[in-house]
Amino acid sequence: MFQDRLQSLLIPALQQAFKALFGHDLDPKAFAFQSTRPEFEGDVTINVFPFLKVSGKGPEPTAQAVGEYLQAHLEVVECFNVVKGFLNIRIADSYWLDFLREAGQQDLLQFPTTGKKVMVEYASPNTNKPLHLGHMRNIFLGHSVSRILESAGNEVVRVQVINDRGIHICKSMVAWQHFGAGATPESSGLKGDKLVGKYYVEFDRVYKKEIEALIASGKSKDDAEKEAPILLEAQAMLLKWEANDPDVRALWSKMNGWCFDGFNATYDRMGVAFDKLYYESQTYVLGKNDVLEGLKKGVFYEKDGAVWVDNSKEGLDEKVLLRSDGTSVYMTQDIGTAIKRFEEYPGLSQLIYTVGNEQDYHFKVLFIILKKLGFSWADELHHLSYGMVDLPSGKMKSREGTVVDADDLMEEVVQEARASGEQLSKLDDFSEPEKSALFEMIGLAAVKYYLLKVDPKKRMLFDPAASIDLQGHTGPFIQYTYARIKSLLRKVEGMGTWSPEHVPQWALLPEERAVLKHLHQFPHVLHESASKLDPALMANHTYELVKAYNGFYQSVPVMKEEDGSKKNFRLALSMAVGQMTKKAMWCLGIEVPERM
Repeated sequence: MFQDRLQSLLIPALQQAFKALFGHDLDPKAFAFQSTRPEFEGDVTINVFPFLKVSGKGPEPTAQAVGEYLQAHLEVVECFNVVKGFLNIRIADSYWLDFLREAGQQDLLQFPTTGKKVMVEYASPNTNKPLHLGHMRNIFLGHSVSRILESAGNEVVRVQVINDRGIHICKSMVAWQHFGAGATPESSGLKGDKLVGKYYVEFDRVYKKEIEALIASGKSKDDAEKEAPILLEAQAMLLKWEANDPDVRALWSKMNGWCFDGFNATYDRMGVAFDKLYYESQTYVLGKNDVLEGLKKGVFYEKDGAVWVDNSKEGLDEKVLLRSDGTSVYMTQDIGTAIKRFEEYPGLSQLIYTVGNEQDYHFKVLFIILKKLGFSWADELHHLSYGMVDLPSGKMKSREGTVVDADDLMEEVVQEARASGEQLSKLDDFSEPEKSALFEMIGLAAVKYYLLKVDPKKRMLFDPAASIDLQGHTGPFIQYTYARIKSLLRKVEGMGTWSPEHVPQWALLPEERAVLKHLHQFPHVLHESASKLDPALMANHTYELVKAYNGFYQSVPVMKEEDGSKKNFRLALSMAVGQMTKKAMWCLGIEVPERM
């Protein structure tokens, strides 16, 4: 069980209280804590209803007795109140001040090493089109989870599978052969992935036209879709690819190379990198021997020459793993790739797949199969499932060219940031390169934060204009608060340090306590984000921290404070908020500017 600094004091005291008051030894895991609701006085709330059998009393007498014991025996408990069966505890100012000292001495968002090695798979694009908005949610989610896990003390391996084979690739290749006229990224002025994607869209346009013509000639819709000449040509090309036809392989290699270059340029702008790349053109042959071995052991069964798995006991369907002609399906190669990864990375503790929720069923089946094959690590496989992203204009379709290109969207939001920044006219002392770097940082923060602040499981609507709002629940708002803190500290350079003799002898103001409490919760938030693989928890808590700080900054004089001890304390508080904000945003894959 994760215990934060305060829990480590409260839990032993609560165990002593129940032993002394009611004669029972309780497991430390029995106690659950929550933040006291704003309408009640207190910092920490304990629900005593689960302990009524132990106490033999009603909820209010139980809570009253425990509260009195804690106040008498634990210095950090200043006072308490009881609301029905809920014990609300107010923590003494001295605790929060000691915590601030600790926060100034160590990184609260860097946990001790766990010794665990975790692999996170994300991105995994097809090499027939550029990255789009849906990829962006995948990439930023996977990248952020990898950083959160790293901060939580794990060794992280970042990987992606590049889907560089299949009929979709051949469609782009056929269209380029027919309509490309030898175009290259250099001759066309297009990024390589955009050039390839252009011919994927062109294929679909011609394909639909041919279907219409076949239907007009008397074919049924189903027959027309199967017999369109350009589709037959793509299917024939795929067979040639599988037969290692040198001309097809050369074209495939060339066009995939264009895509790889385009992807890498986009990844560089996103600030994303990988430790290992897997190519489907290599991994698609994996898994066949593992399936045949499972057949020998009776894990799978044969029907009509094909190899099947029966998952009916698990509430799922039967699934073919090898076709009757001996060829693999996607499940087969995923089985083989998972096994290969655990062989390549000895000691791997967990494997996380960042894939959209339309593949929920696929991963349920995959994990069950690997468990049936006897791999103990199958219990440590996790599907980080996420919902689709929509735009105000509606759903996107790659084939029809209606997707929102990742490069275009990043550029649009960066330009929104430029327009907003120049309108505020606060950048007169910035050089043009400095302005460009700042707008790039703000624009990328806008996109990343907007996509990460929503629970990954939820489908979401992305609004580019709203994402850039400096006054809203946005990445730029957090960046602006960080820059405000840095500006404040630059004005009093050298005064932001705080040592024990600076302990103030006054009561903390509500605004100061609010900021300290948000700072204090961060280690718990990091732990929850890591265990639930949910960056939204980190994103939203960071916003609540900077919102509390802005309330403090606007209500409490910092620079005008004449009491040197108070002023130093408030500067130290500001410094801690800045440090925590910067590290939290790093966990989200977002940079923060020193000035705005």
